[in-house]
Amino acid sequence: MSVAERPRKHAEREPETAVELSIVMPCLNEVETLAACIRKAREAIANEGVEAEIIVADNGSTDGSPMIAAQLGARVVSVHRRGYGSALIAGIGAARGRFVIMGDADDSYDFTAIGPLIEKLREGYDLVMGNRFAGGIEPGAMVWSHRWVGNPALTFISRIFFHTPVGDMHCGLRGFRKDAFDQLRLRATGMEFASEMVIKASLRRMKIAEVPVTLSPDGRSRPPHLRTWRDGWRHLRFMLLFSPRWLFLYPGLALFVAGGAAGAVLETGPKHIGAVNFDIHTLLLAAFACLIGYQLIVFAVFTKVFAMEQGFHPPNPGYRALFRYVQLETGLAVGALLFLLGVAGTVVAVLSWGAVGFGNLDPRLTMREVIPAAVLLTLGVQTIFASFFLSILGMDDADRVA
Repeated sequence: MSVAERPRKHAEREPETAVELSIVMPCLNEVETLAACIRKAREAIANEGVEAEIIVADNGSTDGSPMIAAQLGARVVSVHRRGYGSALIAGIGAARGRFVIMGDADDSYDFTAIGPLIEKLREGYDLVMGNRFAGGIEPGAMVWSHRWVGNPALTFISRIFFHTPVGDMHCGLRGFRKDAFDQLRLRATGMEFASEMVIKASLRRMKIAEVPVTLSPDGRSRPPHLRTWRDGWRHLRFMLLFSPRWLFLYPGLALFVAGGAAGAVLETGPKHIGAVNFDIHTLLLAAFACLIGYQLIVFAVFTKVFAMEQGFHPPNPGYRALFRYVQLETGLAVGALLFLLGVAGTVVAVLSWGAVGFGNLDPRLTMREVIPAAVLLTLGVQTIFASFFLSILGMDDADRVA
């Protein structure tokens, strides 16, 4: 996933905002519709009596769109790095308003109807989302796969993964406080920028509201920039990468518990369910399930700590307690204990082999000694080195809470 350049940690203080509202439109060859969007935005500014500016974040247009924007009094911000997210990050970064409303420049959203978004922002909400399913989708405005499959599915996943309180995850018309946006540190350069904003705002427990908006067929004669499968996958991929619980932790716990339970049952001898016989081969697979599950759990912890240290996720009190009470030495002690238990199991297996003169053995018996020993040895080694790596990841955090 491509990301925008990371902002400087110690940026100079920005000047005081000169206007209440900035309307930002990402633009890539929108000569057919841009003028209509700017005129509607100006009508809304006059009707609402708000002091505002219009910013067109041009993403390399070659059809004269920037010239039209400038002629109509909009401020043009040239963005060389391609991508929906890149254009919006640059345009919003240049905004001087206390509030920002972003909307596509294809005339699919009615900028004259942004009053409810402004009202919610003035009420103190950090993010105000448009909801096309509540406001209405005109015939031909959204293909059936987006309306009935893509958007509902991705919105449902976001509600499960991140508890996002919205019914339309990917509405392109939305408003937010500029200071709240700066806290989110958004980095996605593609269409997944829309998901990143809602997910991070939800994780930070910002105040989020929704207002109904109407989606109309866009006014362009060319195909849209959105690509169904490519951009749908980018959204889903981003949500998976941003949720170590669902990507690593829950599958890891399921494998570890299932493998451990099956291994414990089979350790006492073969088991029969009807005509099916479960023996050492199933025990070996259960051992692998334990190891894979444990590795996924470790990945979940690594990913979460890294995400918090880099500012992708907000601080989690549970992980702060982890570094306060479970330090490097604790992990080393647990790992060493597991390793020693594994060594003891190996010694038992060797002694069993010696009891028969180091000759042929019955694998159905000896593998019940070797497999648990190998699992314990591996878990011990993984725990020791995972403790070192986790200590490195949490070094700064440990220093802060020390």
